[in-house]
Amino acid sequence: MQRARDQLDFGRRWRPALLAYFLRRVRDHAEAEDLTHELIAKLLKHRDDDLTSPEAYIFQMASNLLADRARRLKVRAHYRELVSRTEELGIDPLDPFRITAGRGELSVLENALAALPERTRTIFILYRLENLGQDKIAETFGISVSAVKKHVARAMASLMKEMRSAP
Repeated sequence: MQRARDQLDFGRRWRPALLAYFLRRVRDHAEAEDLTHELIAKLLKHRDDDLTSPEAYIFQMASNLLADRARRLKVRAHYRELVSRTEELGIDPLDPFRITAGRGELSVLENALAALPERTRTIFILYRLENLGQDKIAETFGISVSAVKKHVARAMASLMKEMRSAP
């Protein structure tokens, strides 16, 4: 009961400032509300973390959330543009040849992933596919963040090499 009350108080305390922050940047009230809600939910998950400067942490997370949003919007816009261009050129995205080629590439990628050393593969999957932070991965494996970066870089280099050499 007390935890729920604390969460409500936390939300009431930070909601106005976060909403104003997001409104200044996205200029869409519904989007700003969604971002505010998402950030407060994330913050409540990590509420027990001992923070020396909670305000800086909260607004850094807000900034990161906006950057993630911008990346997603860019990817979606690029995809829409690509789809419209393929439609203009008369390219069928569900063409059986394209589907077969895609499956072949996926098979090459799967084999390349399987060929990686187990630890490198696991770190790569956690970072690139599961979106786990490098600091959390480093903590889990008992290694430094730079070691995590090296594992990811090695995996990327190996995968790119295999994908480029595939028929």
